[in-house]
Amino acid sequence: MGHLATLATCSLNQWALDFQGNAERILESIRQAKAAGARVIGRQEQASLRIGPELEITGYGYAQGIWSRPEFEGLFGCTCTLEGLCLDHFLESDTALHAWESLVDILNDPASTDILLDIGMPITHKLVKFPYTNTLPPNSRQCFGGVCTPETYLFELIRPKLSLANDGNYREMRYFSPWKGERVVEDYYLPRIAHRLTGQKKVRIGDALISTLDSCMGTETCEELFTPKPPGLGAGLDGCEIFSNSSGSHHELRKLHTRIDLIRQETLKSGGIYLYANQQGCDGDRLYYDGSAMIIINGKVVAQGSQFSLAEVEVVTATVDLEEVRSYRSSKSRAMQATQQPAYERIEVDMSLSKDSVEVDPLISPSPELEIRFHKPEEEIAFGPACWMWDYLRRSQQAGFFLPLSGGIDSCATAVIVHSMTRLVYKDIIEDKNPQVLKDLLRIVGEPSNSTWRPGSPADIASRLFHTAYFGMAENSSPATRNRAKGLAKDLGAYHLDLNIDTVVNAMTTLFSTVTKYTPQYKLYGGSWASNLALQNIQARLRMVLSYLFAQLLPTVRGRNAENPETQQPGSLLVLGSANVDESLRGYLTKYDCSSADINVSPLLHRPFIIIIPSWVTVLMKNLANLMPAYRWRESQFFGAKSPENGKFQDHVVFKTWFKSKPIISKNDLKKFILWSSTSFSLPILKDFIDAPPTAELEPITDTYTQSDEADMGMSYNELSIYGRLRKIEKLGPYGMWSKLIHTWGDTFSPQQTYEKVRWFFRCYSINRHKMTTLTPSYHAEAYSPDDNRFDLRPFLYPGFEHAYKKIEKRIAAMGVMGTKVPEGVGAEGKKTV
Repeated sequence: MGHLATLATCSLNQWALDFQGNAERILESIRQAKAAGARVIGRQEQASLRIGPELEITGYGYAQGIWSRPEFEGLFGCTCTLEGLCLDHFLESDTALHAWESLVDILNDPASTDILLDIGMPITHKLVKFPYTNTLPPNSRQCFGGVCTPETYLFELIRPKLSLANDGNYREMRYFSPWKGERVVEDYYLPRIAHRLTGQKKVRIGDALISTLDSCMGTETCEELFTPKPPGLGAGLDGCEIFSNSSGSHHELRKLHTRIDLIRQETLKSGGIYLYANQQGCDGDRLYYDGSAMIIINGKVVAQGSQFSLAEVEVVTATVDLEEVRSYRSSKSRAMQATQQPAYERIEVDMSLSKDSVEVDPLISPSPELEIRFHKPEEEIAFGPACWMWDYLRRSQQAGFFLPLSGGIDSCATAVIVHSMTRLVYKDIIEDKNPQVLKDLLRIVGEPSNSTWRPGSPADIASRLFHTAYFGMAENSSPATRNRAKGLAKDLGAYHLDLNIDTVVNAMTTLFSTVTKYTPQYKLYGGSWASNLALQNIQARLRMVLSYLFAQLLPTVRGRNAENPETQQPGSLLVLGSANVDESLRGYLTKYDCSSADINVSPLLHRPFIIIIPSWVTVLMKNLANLMPAYRWRESQFFGAKSPENGKFQDHVVFKTWFKSKPIISKNDLKKFILWSSTSFSLPILKDFIDAPPTAELEPITDTYTQSDEADMGMSYNELSIYGRLRKIEKLGPYGMWSKLIHTWGDTFSPQQTYEKVRWFFRCYSINRHKMTTLTPSYHAEAYSPDDNRFDLRPFLYPGFEHAYKKIEKRIAAMGVMGTKVPEGVGAEGKKTV
């Protein structure tokens, strides 16, 4: 006979330190779980089982953005890493106090009756801080990190985290300590606020299991799933049948595949029912938590929530048969290992998860296996940043967005992601499934809360909150980029401005000339390389200044809230930047130019076609004639230059650049996203952006010369993408990278050519690294992001890599003629010939 149990898990859009809002979202998830029929049969009455995300009471986003909100005015700047870190706010006693207060408020709410809850928050045990999740198996009211009995609200167990996330985006060990070890259990003395609720003085804390009348429950918490030996395997061998995972896992392209594979593999190995809960949304920083709450039994997905959504609460349920787990575990090989498994302490709870035989309902059956839903990378780029952007906009209380639209593919991608956001908002409004979205939209566009205005299309929404401008130069800007920017803004419905900034640039150069008696000139007109770069940087930085001027005053100009009886404040706009991983890594941006924005809404993806490298002097080109003769090198100042006769590679310094609005996304993924959007969003104009050559348009355009990004960089976007992944993901320095690439590129370049490429990359990277210290907070989407503030911690003042270079040169010399021989069938540019 089957033992059917209906279980619920959820995704919540929590916000770090928003104790009141977080508690309400937890309560709403409880209401939805109960309404969905997740029933647990107890001694006297029914209850529901609800699993929530990790550290859901305090929030755990990687928050760094400064957000304003009435109840948190002056408080933010708070940051939280993936696993529930409000960053240094976790070191404050206020955070722990308010967490306990919120927990008690949740348990005292009528919604929390007759339900079994799993709620996470930080605690201090013997003056040591632990993050923990809680599995609660009672009947009347449940509690965090433990179980409460029905009548007395008893806390049965607090389960602290065994493995902390402490790399990449995570700094959990700055605030917390891991638990003492597997199967270690002690007494925890409850604070007075909990004692007054339950009458208990202490509860068990540690790695234990909850034993019900018909099953056994255990917990894994987020990072523990990703460890080589997840604790669920041992617990499963000791008889645990149901596992909960309260997680805070952020979005990266294609990461969901890994997450699901890990859960499926764990339950495929030892069987079991796995309930996965996750945060969903932006709770204050660069990370977007991509939900996907799910229930898996014996490797089969039977319930899966959305990955990208504007909803604040999403609950998924499934009915599972406990007998399927027992049948799955009948193999002798498992039994032999199970007999050797050390026993876990069990907390006995007088309740059942499944119905008794006399209460069997023949109309209820186990949930069928589902086909797992995965988004294409192009869809991930469209939806993840769009949802993140909406959360940031509504929670920052701002009036909309301002984007410098250059006519290039990068700012185009940013604009398309805004369009994706307006489409999601419009869809939720017309389907009337999320009243909070309409409420937020009315406030953002300056309508009173009782307004009858409703958008008729995504373009209607954009016309009220999305502002763009083309900052051109009469001599440097082409009609093509100007027209593309204007056409795209029109198709999206944005409020667009088209202007030239020559007067402002000329005023700056005139001031400089008046003071110094020196008139800088472009190199096309006989100016020095330093003057040429300085004139480009003036344009780039003035665009940033103008962007903030327009962002602050356009709501006033357009009369936002002018007739709103609830407030007369016009507000201001968030300035959007656009940048991709590759350009940031390469340093292809002017410090404090248009890349200096409030947020970078495009994902940190790599972009194989935009980077900038300064020019080389003519004599240096002799060294690279066989490497990239087709590139137009731009000269810059350089140090340590050696005579071309000695065959040494010349060092140089880059002082350039205009970091055009470019999403922090890979160029390859970026182009695929634009192509996908052109059809999926019915925007044929996007094909014009794909075909357009990337150019900064910071130098005068003539009949014989047009500035080119890749020529300026001295490397292709594909190459730069490879460098980025080898440097960050594979953790290779100059020598290691060269050693790998001589095999990867062995049929295209000689070891000497590969050396020159690697050396040029590390030179550009090292002298521009300081720019990453001021990088605009950007949506994190790539594992090789160069974000210096949180993810990629490096020096910003580098010495040369001479030791590595000398080692490479010795290796090449030892190769003899093979060290410099270009592979057969390959031309001087590294291209295969037919």
